[in-house]
Amino acid sequence: MDKKWLPLTITLGVAGVAVVAASFWPDDVEKSPLPQSLCHGALSRETAKLIDDGQGGGEVSAGAWESKGGTTDSAVLKECHVLRAGQDDAKRRGLYKLVVEETRSTPGTEKDSVPLGSGFTGWALPDRAEVTLPTGCAARMGSAAPHITASLEVPSQDEERLYRRGEEPPVDPDTATRSNATVMREVATRLAERYDCADTG
Repeated sequence: MDKKWLPLTITLGVAGVAVVAASFWPDDVEKSPLPQSLCHGALSRETAKLIDDGQGGGEVSAGAWESKGGTTDSAVLKECHVLRAGQDDAKRRGLYKLVVEETRSTPGTEKDSVPLGSGFTGWALPDRAEVTLPTGCAARMGSAAPHITASLEVPSQDEERLYRRGEEPPVDPDTATRSNATVMREVATRLAERYDCADTG
């Protein structure tokens, strides 16, 4: 693999991953006095709560990982899992995963997806969504790739999984899609502001 990709080849390990010392994401975003942010500032806690798995519960939190490894040119810069506390505010369960990564392919759309709206390049479905950050963000984030995308996965709304189990979606698909779109618009906006790469044209 080309050496220029080595600093960017970061993927999530299953357990005991080795944390990369140099991060493309600001180191202090999750620390006090910024308790209202998640995923290194990509999400506010209020917006993060919009995605639900129908089980209720308490406060949301997040765990983010970086680790060395990977053999492809599409390198994960950061993977963040958003969690929600149970009714007793103790045991936490995963709600969804947000991945920010570089890509060389032109952003596309998914069948039956809903566009994110004016000013955003991306789409949303009940169980998935994607947004491409503005032009210029890749370079500002230390990548030589032409694009940086943020993708969302919501397992509780996975249509195929629900069908196999004979279960109904925990949240109405239209509501879930709107929530996913809102989350992705905020991710794109906050990351573009943080890296000073918002489109100005």
